[in-house]
Amino acid sequence: MAGLQGSARAAGVTDATFERLTQGLVPNMNVIERLNSIWDYLAGLVDDERVAEGQALLAQHADTLRRIEQRYGVDPATVVAVWGVESNFGQTFGTLPLVQSLSTLSCFGRRQAYFRTELYAALRILQKGDIAPERLVGSWAGAFGHTQFMPSTFERLAVDFDGDGRADLMDNASDALASTAHFLAKAGWRTGQPWGFEVKLPDGFSTQGEGRRTKRPVSEWAQRGLTRLDGSALPTDAGSAGLLTPAGRNGPAFLAFRNFDALFSYNAAESYGLAIAHLSDRLRGGGPFATPWPTDDPGLSRAERRELQGLLTLRGHDIGAVDGMLGERSRAAIRIEQQRLGQEPSGRGGQRLLKTLRSGG
Repeated sequence: MAGLQGSARAAGVTDATFERLTQGLVPNMNVIERLNSIWDYLAGLVDDERVAEGQALLAQHADTLRRIEQRYGVDPATVVAVWGVESNFGQTFGTLPLVQSLSTLSCFGRRQAYFRTELYAALRILQKGDIAPERLVGSWAGAFGHTQFMPSTFERLAVDFDGDGRADLMDNASDALASTAHFLAKAGWRTGQPWGFEVKLPDGFSTQGEGRRTKRPVSEWAQRGLTRLDGSALPTDAGSAGLLTPAGRNGPAFLAFRNFDALFSYNAAESYGLAIAHLSDRLRGGGPFATPWPTDDPGLSRAERRELQGLLTLRGHDIGAVDGMLGERSRAAIRIEQQRLGQEPSGRGGQRLLKTLRSGG
């Protein structure tokens, strides 16, 4: 941290601010690794509970969302989907002090240069007095508020939608939703166009070299044998799209258009963009993906995670709150049960373990 003070000064953070907010700081190494398979990730983010709650909030905030769409051109379902994935509609902001998390990530792990930029932005926000230091808490990676803006994004794109004199992403849902639409509009969102859709690949189709950035005309994808899920022809006048196969060619496949790139830019991860895209489709009345994930142990919804935690508690494990969040104590209990059952003690909660414990195994 001492080695960062000079570059923090060049980024607009005074020495007094830096010293006051980093004195005595110790790293939190739990923020270094937070990885899941894509089927675990999506199972917990896009489930029936979140769809039902999101549809209720679409109705509750209909007037605000209509005005946001008029100003920024981003439809309500997409904006609410970001809200749902980022903070469970304002219910899970994260509780980690941003300065500590961003300082840790600035000194350890991957992408240190990126996190240093975010650390300096957070320090500038506190230096300016926009947010009290004890209020600037969020995720392990440094995002905060209803729609989890990174500090540099807050500085660039947060808006005061209700006109009360400040952009408040912590306690004002209208400001947060409008800021999200503003972000997507600046990222190139195209009003009235889809993010993409699931497709069916022909037998023997090679996905080598394909991806989000390798855009081809939809007519070319049709010529190569891709179809809608029901076997009908693709809309060949739909422009250009890249082919996403996040779990390989044997899992779900998607044609992704320019609007998917805008979603991707919010968090720079295809799994994240797909979660937003899929939840927005579900909020509009769409169903789950038609193609199953290529695994014999699919992920758990939040209701199923709570059920698993309840079963672990009944077996005498102290896992803390039954909240659907498989934290360290839950994973430790899972490893014990997996070892007892002769399964690999990975600490991962999946359908196989849930069904075994549910049946009394």
